[in-house]
Amino acid sequence: MIRRAARAGLTLLLAASLAMTLLTGMQIARDPALRPFVDRGAAGIEAATERLMATHATPEALTEKLRLALHDDPRNWVVIDALLEVAEERALPLPVQLTDRIAALRAEDTSLLAMADSCARCAIDPGQCALSAELLCQAPMALTSAGDVMGIGRAGWNYMTGAEVDQLDLALSAVGLTATAAVVASGGTTMTLKLGAGMTRIARRMRLLSPRLVGLMDDTLRRGVDWAALPAARSTDDLSRLVRQAEVRPLTEVMQGVQRMGTALPPGQTLHLLRYVDDATDARRLANAAEALGPRTVGRMEVLGKARFLRATIRWSEVMWQLAASLAGLLLSLASVLAGMVQSVSLRLLRRLA
Repeated sequence: MIRRAARAGLTLLLAASLAMTLLTGMQIARDPALRPFVDRGAAGIEAATERLMATHATPEALTEKLRLALHDDPRNWVVIDALLEVAEERALPLPVQLTDRIAALRAEDTSLLAMADSCARCAIDPGQCALSAELLCQAPMALTSAGDVMGIGRAGWNYMTGAEVDQLDLALSAVGLTATAAVVASGGTTMTLKLGAGMTRIARRMRLLSPRLVGLMDDTLRRGVDWAALPAARSTDDLSRLVRQAEVRPLTEVMQGVQRMGTALPPGQTLHLLRYVDDATDARRLANAAEALGPRTVGRMEVLGKARFLRATIRWSEVMWQLAASLAGLLLSLASVLAGMVQSVSLRLLRRLA
């Protein structure tokens, strides 16, 4: 009698666990708002990345990363300085020969002659820009409406002369210019789009964007801009009507993330981090990290790597915990039922043998 009651209870528990698991799974599948992972808050990001840094930020790892960074051409002083700050923050010793070499190369790269030459090359070809002081040669123009006008004018000249038109640069210039015109009308709410578009355009011209993000931009702008009507546009109002807002939403979300990063970090660090952005999700998570960690973001990204760093910005959602609890209950119930069956069969065999 007791055994039957126990079996009935286990069967009921198994059925309940299975029902809860199926119900939670259906909720996740049906409701787009329910996701297995959600973004951590600032304190959570700080704590999660700190735990990882305690394991991965070693003197040996930093030494190797610094040596590799010194071989870049041009040298990325944003990365070098971020790694040095990690070493200083965590009191990690570095080889004297390495620190002396860094000091010598810094003096070489920041000499008046070297900076003048670098700035001249940067002004002519943004792809030659380094993420340091010479970035100022591009930013003052590219982040303003003048840069957008120049981008549109350059595309117009190429169109009239039969040269190849850079559609991505043209589209970003158009988005930036229409956003500028909308800033006053919107009370400033479109400034995010304007500054994000400008920063993205700089990064793209400097060849800092990931191939996946460039592909996303290309696909989005191909569908989101009425290219056939573009030659007839005569004003910013005309340009704004050419942009299909619903189609360019994925790119708009990327730009919003870029702007949040730009607000939390210096321009050089923001542009450096753009190489790790493949889509709007990456941009949002990096922006969350930048707002939580501030200038420490680059150093922790370089030490931990993109995958490990971005995982530290998310956590399991409540729905995921419910699903895990349901699965655990289901497995325990199955194990209990199987154990009961094995026990029953074993007892029967023992009786027969006796």
